[in-house]
Amino acid sequence: MSSLAFPSQQIGDFTITAVSDGYLHASFDFLANIDPADAARMQENAGMTDHTSIHINCYLVRSGGRTILIDAGAGGFKQWGGRLTANLLLAGIDPSEIDAILLTHAHPDHVGGLMDASGEAVFPNAELVAHHREVEFWQDDGNLSRAPERARGNFLVARQAFDGYGDRLRTFNAGEVLPSITAMPLPGHTAGHTGYRLDSGDKSLLVWGDIVHFPQIQVPRPEVSIAFDQDAHLAADKRSRLLDLVASERIRIAGMHLGELGFARIERKTSAYSVVYQE
Repeated sequence: MSSLAFPSQQIGDFTITAVSDGYLHASFDFLANIDPADAARMQENAGMTDHTSIHINCYLVRSGGRTILIDAGAGGFKQWGGRLTANLLLAGIDPSEIDAILLTHAHPDHVGGLMDASGEAVFPNAELVAHHREVEFWQDDGNLSRAPERARGNFLVARQAFDGYGDRLRTFNAGEVLPSITAMPLPGHTAGHTGYRLDSGDKSLLVWGDIVHFPQIQVPRPEVSIAFDQDAHLAADKRSRLLDLVASERIRIAGMHLGELGFARIERKTSAYSVVYQE
């Protein structure tokens, strides 16, 4: 495989490449507001052979001498993903070349790839950039004590990543986080869940994080939430509003759980939205 095999988009001066970290699986029992049989049927109708697989995308952004990564995949946490570093090397990028990592949020399938098995930072020269509410949530001992047992490991993974980057961790509230890259707070999935809008020339692209996990289900049915959402009602509201925005303004999107093509547009036909992948 060469770097030419990785899906890329040119947004003005930005070259954005979708780099797969692999897959995780989640039962349809994690979904709310839909019958599991209906979810399976929607996946089947969309041509999805492995109904419960969720793809994990990361995005490599190059512009003006900068080499930026948006999210870092799962790193093999719970045997999820773990392909990011190898795929970056296939794309011609050594981890030491990454100078900034923008986090959409700190769930394990987004930060697990920041640290290696020996507890060392995988990206030794990178600044780690995250919304302040995201860092505060995972660092709060009260939140940890209230978390169900199955979720406590998530706190440990997030804290290890934040601690591992130490004084290279930078937080923000909103606005431009790097030249021509603007943070778009999208709370609901997590407290500090954030999208990143890239604007250059007359082109724009929005990396929308985890607005959807099953795009063929949650785009046409935005009311469908997943158990990973911290605030399911807020997440569904953000999803509906964002689908309207990107469809109306014809903004290209990238998402951590879109398919391996990595880039899409949202189209609205009558009252329903659909995902149209960009080759």
